[in-house]
This record gives sequence, C-alpha cells and structure tokens, in this order.
Amino acid sequence: MNRLIIIGASGHGKVVADIAVLCGYDQIEFLDDDESISSCGSWPVVGKCNRAMEIEDDMFVAIGNSNTRKSFIERYSEKHLVTLVHPNAVLSDDVRLGAGTVVMAGTVINPGTVIGKGCIINTSSSVDHDCQIEDYVHISVGAHLSGTVHVGEGTWIGAGATVSNNINICGGCTIGAGAVVIKNITESETYVGVPAKIIRD
Repeated sequence: MNRLIIIGASGHGKVVADIAVLCGYDQIEFLDDDESISSCGSWPVVGKCNRAMEIEDDMFVAIGNSNTRKSFIERYSEKHLVTLVHPNAVLSDDVRLGAGTVVMAGTVINPGTVIGKGCIINTSSSVDHDCQIEDYVHISVGAHLSGTVHVGEGTWIGAGATVSNNINICGGCTIGAGAVVIKNITESETYVGVPAKIIRD
C-alpha cells in the first residue's frame, strides 16, 4: 500500500490527490487546521497539520500561498517530501524538479530547465528551454514562459500570462492574469497589462 499525507484540504489539495492516485498512491489522507473540514474530495482529513511532524510516510504540501507553503516545507525533512508529475505532462529527460513540486496535466517543460522545491506548475502551462525557476514559484493555468527565463523565489505568474525569452523576474512578484512580460522585472511588486507594467497600492 502506497500512502501519501497531503497538508492542506483545499481545491488545490484535491487536484494534487488526483495526480497522486495517477502516480500510484492508493491511500491518501489530508491534514488541515480547519476542524470543520472532514474530507477533501473522497479522501479523509485525519488531523491538524502539526501531526505531520510525527509521520514517516510520503508527504506533500498542497497550499497555494507561497509563503505559507514555504513555512510548512521548511519544517520537514526533504526525504519525506515527494514530487508529483501528472502522467499527461511532457517533460524533457534532463528537466530537474525540486522536492515538493507538482506538475499538472497538459504541462510542457523543455530541455535544460531547473525548477526548485515547492513549486506549482499548473494545468496546461509551458516552460521552455533553459529556464531557471526558483523555490516556491507558482506558474498558473495556461501561463507560458519562453526560453531562458529566470523567475525568483515565491513569484506568482498569473493565469494566461506570457513571459518573453531571456527575461529575469525577481522574487516576490505577482504577474497578473494575461499579462505579457517583455522586460526584466527588478522590483517585488504587482505587474499587469500588455506589456506588463507595475501597479502600486
């Protein structure tokens, strides 16, 4: 029996569980601090997140917020953190994925790409050749990164966004849905539009 403990009983957790089943896990249990949640999809919530410290099974942190995801992942030994790749994703043989990263259905990741730990590479996104994706980045549904893009830690690339080739994006940014990034981004702010421009509170 292959058992996986998932931290975070949310919609994202439900998708992660579905991928885990396709990857061969037949027993999935969730941990979540919200005591009103008893299940996630068809899988049970068996306790609070702090129980993870005493569990020796495979583990995955399915929390969308990058800072929260980072705080959980850094508590646990990487030997227990698994990487999940949907069978319908297409990855070149030399792609490297960090612990606790998930690659969802329809994604394409091309040669020379390195993706850090705790990343979310969401449904039908693409990451072209020689990209460097640092830890805890979220590349949303249908977003596309051209070749030789560097994305800093904790940055969120919105749904349907496009990043041109040879672009550097610093950590802690938010790239809005549908934005088109054609210049390097050096400030940890929110960027929207075509071409993407900074917006401040």
